[in-house]
Amino acid sequence: MNPAGAARFAVVGNPDNRRTAFLQAALRAAGLPAARVVPWLDVLAGTARFHPGETVRIDSPGEDPQVDRIMRGAAEPTRVEGGVRWYRAFRAAVERIAHDVRAVGGRLLADPAELAVLFDKRLCHAALDRAGIPVPPSPTSGAAAPPLRGWPDLREILGRPGLRRVFAKPAHGSSASGVLAVETASGGRVRATTSVELTPSGALYNSLRLHRYEDEAAIAAIVDALAPDGLHVERWLPKASQHGRSADLRVVVVAGRATHAVVRTAAGPLTNLHLGGSRGDLAAVQAAVAAARGSWRQALEVCERAAAVFPGTPCVGVDLLPAAGWRRFAVGEVNAFGDLLPGLTGLPGGPAEGTDTYGAQVAALPHP
Repeated sequence: MNPAGAARFAVVGNPDNRRTAFLQAALRAAGLPAARVVPWLDVLAGTARFHPGETVRIDSPGEDPQVDRIMRGAAEPTRVEGGVRWYRAFRAAVERIAHDVRAVGGRLLADPAELAVLFDKRLCHAALDRAGIPVPPSPTSGAAAPPLRGWPDLREILGRPGLRRVFAKPAHGSSASGVLAVETASGGRVRATTSVELTPSGALYNSLRLHRYEDEAAIAAIVDALAPDGLHVERWLPKASQHGRSADLRVVVVAGRATHAVVRTAAGPLTNLHLGGSRGDLAAVQAAVAAARGSWRQALEVCERAAAVFPGTPCVGVDLLPAAGWRRFAVGEVNAFGDLLPGLTGLPGGPAEGTDTYGAQVAALPHP
């Protein structure tokens, strides 16, 4: 893409957000003009306009309290509830963007139908499963699966063979918001680890520290509050470890190629970095895979196959779950906006070596 063509590049994003700043920095580093920013607030207000022939990227609407308030209807940005309302608002906005971009002869770097699947964990899991991608077993996978209506339904699932330990995830959530790692023990005891803070009023708030609940009534209250927004349940797979901490990976796939990978480790079941997880040692992971007579290239190919399920989405972040022993891998999630990994450079020998995730995407931009 030459500089003249780059002048016709626009991004739907939040103007002061770090995602927008990283993208603009990548464009500057490539010697290209800055992108025209179309604010999410304008999209939601119906006042966004697109230029003829423009190439348009949709970025995350997150990390803006006003945008979040409009989309989720929650007065406080740290509240957990409102996922299904957010999902409907996001889908409607994306469809409107696609219509308006097409109307002026532009090109949208996203497939609205794929985004609708990516932001419903039940549909995404089913799409991956149909494609033969290894995923954790799930009783809620697919549009035809019965909905989880509350704690009694989850309690029943926990009694099924192989489902004594599960992850219960808000169907339309992100960044581990509302996720519960639930396990049962002898005597029917139950325990949940989650970032959700349950207040005496029954309201749910996101916390930057993990909470452990062992009172079934409290766990039931959280599940019952989340269920109306949709919940997806998956078997909690035993993961490999690094230095005694559970480990998984976020692998970014750009234009069909795995370009970046970061190891995430934690003392508990949730490895998200903003919840206290730490970046692990990628070289040590590669060595562990080789020692187990596994294949690091095949692990990356699992991610590339997962990304190929969504060919109209040029960049995804794949959560790769290594089984204990480092020989087998499963895909936990595929994230449409999974590229926010500041300071991470591309895999050695790969197509993005030496550049960050935004630089890799700029390099993959289509020519006008």
